[in-house]
Amino acid sequence: MKNIFSIAIAASAIMVSCGTVQSVIQNTFPYTANVLISTGVPANKEISSTATATNVQTWFGGNNNAQIKDVRIADAKVSVVSPTGGNLSALKSVKIYISSSGSSEKLVASRSDISSTASSVNLDLNDAGFLDEMVKSTGVTVRTVYELKNQTTSDMNLKVALNFSSVPVR
Repeated sequence: MKNIFSIAIAASAIMVSCGTVQSVIQNTFPYTANVLISTGVPANKEISSTATATNVQTWFGGNNNAQIKDVRIADAKVSVVSPTGGNLSALKSVKIYISSSGSSEKLVASRSDISSTASSVNLDLNDAGFLDEMVKSTGVTVRTVYELKNQTTSDMNLKVALNFSSVPVR
């Protein structure tokens, strides 16, 4: 009985340490932006909103020597912040672009034909390749392009949440 208990403790310790090593080896860091959709925004027309990636800048601060590599988009999600209980039924499509000082813009996530009445939706990831130089440079911006099916009856505030993954430089 003592052997089984000892083996269980040892196995638990190994599993926990493997999880810790994995989280150290592969980092995930977030970026969020708010997008305000006013009641006057016309339907069936692409509208653009740009925000500075302050979360990313907090992590790296334009540090080209940051000890990470192979930065990629890991997931992207759009959620309704307000009105409370609101849904995404007014949205037709969403595209998310990322850029930085001196680099061209890259499409990292999008979703067309949104037919959800849910308050959030996961976006389809585009293979933008590695984003190392862009994320580690200064002036990282995220541009959200959206199109409405119909005008909203009240202002709507959306949250765009992006997660990037990376591995440490060896």
